[in-house]
Formats: sequence, C-alpha cells, structure tokens
Amino acid sequence: MQTPTNPVEAVRHPDPYPYYARLTAERPFGWDERLQAWVAADAASVTAALSAAELRVRPPGEPVPTGLLGTAAGAVFGDLVRMTDGPDQQRLKQVVLDALGEAEPAEAGKLAAERTRQSLERAGGPGFEELMFQVPARVVAALCGLDAGLEPEAARLVGDFVQCIPAGATAEQQRAAAEAAARLRELLGPGLTGAEPTGLLAALVRAAGRRDWPRTAPLLANAVGFLSQTYDATAGLIGNSLLALREQPAGDLAALAREVARHDAPIQNTRRFAAEPWRFGAATVQPGQAVLVVLAAANRDPAANPDPHAFDPARPAPSCFTFGAGPHRCPGADLAVAITAGVLDELLAHGFEAAALPAGPSYRALANARIPLL
Repeated sequence: MQTPTNPVEAVRHPDPYPYYARLTAERPFGWDERLQAWVAADAASVTAALSAAELRVRPPGEPVPTGLLGTAAGAVFGDLVRMTDGPDQQRLKQVVLDALGEAEPAEAGKLAAERTRQSLERAGGPGFEELMFQVPARVVAALCGLDAGLEPEAARLVGDFVQCIPAGATAEQQRAAAEAAARLRELLGPGLTGAEPTGLLAALVRAAGRRDWPRTAPLLANAVGFLSQTYDATAGLIGNSLLALREQPAGDLAALAREVARHDAPIQNTRRFAAEPWRFGAATVQPGQAVLVVLAAANRDPAANPDPHAFDPARPAPSCFTFGAGPHRCPGADLAVAITAGVLDELLAHGFEAAALPAGPSYRALANARIPLL
C-alpha cells in the first residue's frame, strides 16, 4: 500500500508509523495544503495546541453543527464538555471529573467480562463487532444504572448518536442521531431526576451539588456523553489490543491495553480551531484556521518516549497523548483500559487464538479513529 500523503489518510493505513515518524522529524508543525489545515505532529506542538487558550474544539462560528440545530442531538452536542470551551465548560468538566472519579475500573472490568461471556455464549463464537462496540456501551450503561434489559437499546442508540459528530455527517445520519439523542435522554433522565439516582448518574448529581451546578440539562447531555465517548475510542482500543496479542504475550492485560493506547492509538488525531491568532514557533495560526493535532505521531516522538517504536507494556511513566491533554483531556482512560482488559481476559478464557486474526487488517474509513475490521 502506498505511503500516506496526509495524516487523515494515515489513520486507516496498515502501518502509518513510519510516515508519522518522518512528519515528526521533518515537519513537526506546518501547513498542509491538501488538508487546508495546520498539522501538529511532535509532542511539543501537540501539547501546545491542546493547551492553547486561542484554540477551540469547535469552529467559533458553528458551536453546534448546523444540521443539528433545534434537535435533541443538537441540544446534547451543545452541552457536552468535550465539545465546548470557556468558564462554564471548566465548571461542568469538574462535575464530570468528580463523577467519573467515583467509578471503579475494577467494576467496569468485571462487567466487561460478564457482557463478553454473554455475547460469546449467545453467538457461539467471538463476534468482534459486538465485543468492540456493543460490550463497552453496555458496560457504561450498566455503570449509569440502567437496567440490564435496556443496555442493548442504549448501545444501539449511542451508535446512531455518534454518527452526528464527524464533520461529514449526512442529513440522514443527523436525523438518526436526533432520534437517538431524544430516546437516550428518556432512558437516562430518570436516573438523574428520580428519587434514588444510581451509579454514575447519582455521582453526577452529588458532584453537581458539591460544585453548586444548578442546571440538569447539561448533566443529562454529559450522561449521554459517558456512552458516546466510550464508543469509537474503546472499540479501537479493543480491536488494536486483539491485534497486539498476535505478537505479545497475554500477561498483564491492563498494561498491554495501556501500551496499545500509546503505540497504536485508537484515536489518532483531533482538531482545534483558532478563535484568535495563535503563534507557535515561527508560525501564526489565524482566526478561522484549523489545526489537526496528530496524537498518534506525538505518542511515537522520541522526545516524549525513549525508544518510542518498541512495544513495552512495562514502559515506565509513558507519555500518551491518545486521551488528549489540557482542558479537554478525556477522563475515561482508566475505564477504557479496564473494559478492554475485561473483554480480552474473557476471550482468552474461551480459547481465543490471536494468531487467527489477519496480519494486515483493513480499517474503518474514519478520519480520526483507528478501528480494525476483524
């Protein structure tokens, strides 16, 4: 297969890492004419971009995609801490962080193993799509306090909702996302406003009280966000960890998953948009311009991680940009790792043979998530 011509093509390339290494060494921060965006590739520029107050997670003139305005999906999207900036975002982010801090990774891992076992017993074999996408969503639904009977519906709905997040979402995908968001709010709402909230939803209520956060709608939106942020990232982490087992011993599975997150990042890049001029080195990013932040390249920067191309689950204090940095760092890294380890552990207990997986799989045609087709 040809060498990628830009970092978006690289996401689904069988081996994008030589390309990323050249990019990091030769053009760590620069303008990409084809993408019409600045590209941050090395650890220094990625760290700076993710922390820059002048850069936003959404285009300043379009905080919510136009096709979602006036819909339930637009209301949820506009309140997600992942998709907003500013003082209110930081206050709400602290509420979300507090709530997630009450989640027990060990419980998530146990739930992941149980849901994996159920899937394998029902299907009679490893249905990888279900294990990668449905199991993590069902685990988070359970952590939110949903009844087991509602978990499959919640998992299906979140799959519809996340289709509205990419910039290239079609009108049909946006309509499906709007319907899914409305139903997800119906499913999760009672857990926030009922007399006895449970799980992560109860933790959100408690955290909001401690932080004097008065509004319920953003809490409900971020309850949906617990599910949506699990979807592609954890699917990619599970899939890439399964592939890693072709070459790596099945020892400490949580350590393996953490190293996969760095070495073969499930989320390869993210974007930022300049609201004000941002200067980095000799370059100035003008308002309205975009920065493609290549997390996977920074993970392999020798300045961030010695011998970065080696796969080492025992690597001491690795620098991993996959879950972001700065005000939008994803707080769910430990849960994603625990869920992945739970899925792997149960698969191995059922006799899974990683050698049976393709040596050079294809990947979903996505702009930022690296998810193998198994």
